[in-house]
Amino acid sequence: MRLTTKGRFAVTAMVDLAMRHTGGPVTLAAISKRQHISLSYLEQLFGRLRRRNLVSSVRGPGGGYMLALPPERISVADIIVAVDEPLDATQCGGKENCLDDKRCMTHDLWATLNTKMYEYLASVSLGNLVEQQHGKPVNVLQDCRSDAGAKPQVAALA
Repeated sequence: MRLTTKGRFAVTAMVDLAMRHTGGPVTLAAISKRQHISLSYLEQLFGRLRRRNLVSSVRGPGGGYMLALPPERISVADIIVAVDEPLDATQCGGKENCLDDKRCMTHDLWATLNTKMYEYLASVSLGNLVEQQHGKPVNVLQDCRSDAGAKPQVAALA
C-alpha cells in the first residue's frame, strides 16, 4: 500500500494554502512555484477540493483560493478522500474476493490497517501540520502579489 502523488500533492498544496490562509486568496501559480507542482495538476486537485467544500475560489484580480473551513477543521483524511485517493491496503478493494473469488487469509489484517490508517489521518488536521512547520528552516518564495514587478525572494519560515 502506498499513497500516490495525487494524495501527497493535495496535502502539500493544502498545507501551503493553510500557512497563508489569513492573507487573502492564494493563487495556484504561487503554490505551484513554491512547491514545484504542475499548475495544471493543481487545477485538477483544487477542482476536487472545491467540490468537497474544503476550499473556495475568488475570481478576478487578486483572486485565488482560500480555505473554506478553519485549518483545525480540515483533516488529512478529508483531503485525501476529496481527491479520490484510495486508502486501501487490501488486494481486493474490500470486496473480499482476494483469492479465487474468496476471502484471503490476511484480509482482516489489511482491512484493519485501512481502518487504523484512516483513523490516524482523520486525527491530523491542517492546523497540526502548519504548527509543525513553524520554526523549521523551510525555504519558500514570498508572495509578491502587492509588488507585481518584483522578483520573488526566498525566505525562511520562522
